[in-house]
Amino acid sequence: MGGSVAGVVERESIGEAPVEQVDFALIGHQESWRAAADVLAVLRGPEHARLPDDEIKDILPWIPPRVVCHVEVGSILNRKIVRAKARGLYIDSFIPPDCLGAGYVHENIARVRAAAACAIKAGAKIVSLGGFSSILIEGNFDQLPEQYDTVFTTGNTLTVGFIVQGIKKMCALEGRDLSRSTLLIVGATGDVGSGCARCLAPLVKRMLLSARNVDRLRRLIAELESDGVQAEIATDVLGPTFPRNDPQRFSAEADLVICAASLASPSLLLDRIAPDAIICDAGYPKNLSPSAHVPGVKVFFGGLGQVTGGLTFAPDFHGILNRHPFPDVVHGCLLEGMALALDRRFEPFSQGRGFITPERVAEMETIAARHGIYLAPLYNAEGPLALTTSTSTRRISATLHA
Repeated sequence: MGGSVAGVVERESIGEAPVEQVDFALIGHQESWRAAADVLAVLRGPEHARLPDDEIKDILPWIPPRVVCHVEVGSILNRKIVRAKARGLYIDSFIPPDCLGAGYVHENIARVRAAAACAIKAGAKIVSLGGFSSILIEGNFDQLPEQYDTVFTTGNTLTVGFIVQGIKKMCALEGRDLSRSTLLIVGATGDVGSGCARCLAPLVKRMLLSARNVDRLRRLIAELESDGVQAEIATDVLGPTFPRNDPQRFSAEADLVICAASLASPSLLLDRIAPDAIICDAGYPKNLSPSAHVPGVKVFFGGLGQVTGGLTFAPDFHGILNRHPFPDVVHGCLLEGMALALDRRFEPFSQGRGFITPERVAEMETIAARHGIYLAPLYNAEGPLALTTSTSTRRISATLHA
């Protein structure tokens, strides 16, 4: 095992080669063992055979957070590629995919801290926190190392923007009147979930909010009601391991659903959801369980954007770090740092929990669009969504989480 670890760690020249500047850094982790295996295969180089699955699971916890590759993103204006570019690094925290639960919080925060230290040492001006990295740190930025001239953003504002845009686009494709819809948000008290609530509450007929922490739910509802919006608590949809205050209500009534819970694995069932519902799975890892049976629903993956000005990795991690059926698609949390770097706005745009407002989302969307970063084409586990979607019964495929 030691030789396998060394084969990954010793190739530091891949990520540590000098560059002219480091405008941004992206901190992330892999959501599946298959994805982790693909990353290790590139790091070890084509001269080495792929490691067996059991060996990967043995060695991954021993790999320290480190720079994996260089990233360059281009800006585009009026359909023409312009000279503006931003250069950065992708840093993997190497959190094992099956160690995202509450029992590993301290170890995972230590990994995010170490990854942040890599970004600071490299001189990154702004750092985006991807996946569970942002969830671990969103309310605890004081846990990051001393930052000097480096600023950090969770990237959640742009993520919310792309989720909301995706909901609006799916409603348009399905001929759904958003103003007559009942929206359920699962994971409503998180930074992303609460941001979606603030943006969509004025646009829907009825809003149902679900989360583990009922006290936070009540505070969010009080905030929305102070702005003239009515919302209700729906704690029953998360399953038997979560509070179930209203076991007979809500989940079967929602025709729009946003899944943004911080689940360690895809375990959400939503068995009693409305048969014609539109479901946006915006989790990382995905929220919906592979065994969930959702007759007639329309599922799409949310919170994703597409770079139109060019995105390159060195070494080439295309299709590995961005595992999507369309080119140059990236999670909004990471794109936020890239967009801010292209705009030369090195500021902690998204920090803390509960500060995402429609005004902040509109500002971030404008910054991204200015550089050719837009909502990604919609897709789900079955592939790209056509202009019209089928209403046939679907079983969410296990390939959703491959």
